[in-house]
Amino acid sequence: MNDKQETDISGLKVMVIDDSKTIRRTAEILLKKAGCEVMTATDGFEALALIADNHPDVIFVDIMMPRLDGYQTCALIKHNQEFRETPVIMLSSKDGLFDRARGRIVGSEQYLTKPFTKDELLGAIRRHAAKAA
Repeated sequence: MNDKQETDISGLKVMVIDDSKTIRRTAEILLKKAGCEVMTATDGFEALALIADNHPDVIFVDIMMPRLDGYQTCALIKHNQEFRETPVIMLSSKDGLFDRARGRIVGSEQYLTKPFTKDELLGAIRRHAAKAA
């Protein structure tokens, strides 16, 4: 058993907000295999209602989305007293310094570049879930 060195993430509620069906499905499959409860949303508006109802432990949010982009979504989550401590991890196909800095400004905990690997995805959750628990 190697669960001593790896934080067990089974049972965690993870939200994936991305307008790409492929990214949502990929993340959902990887996370469900790890035992997470997964919720998905196609944009920030859809996500905000789900977040209020389900209180996810970790939130992944794509930067480039219609209607409400990732920065706006993250800022709204972080400005809400109830969800201020919820880790938000930005997802982007661009690996730019500006994007990373802007993500930090709105309060995101981490930045993952798409396409992400299983290890990057699960590693990000393990890193922040310990704080959330």
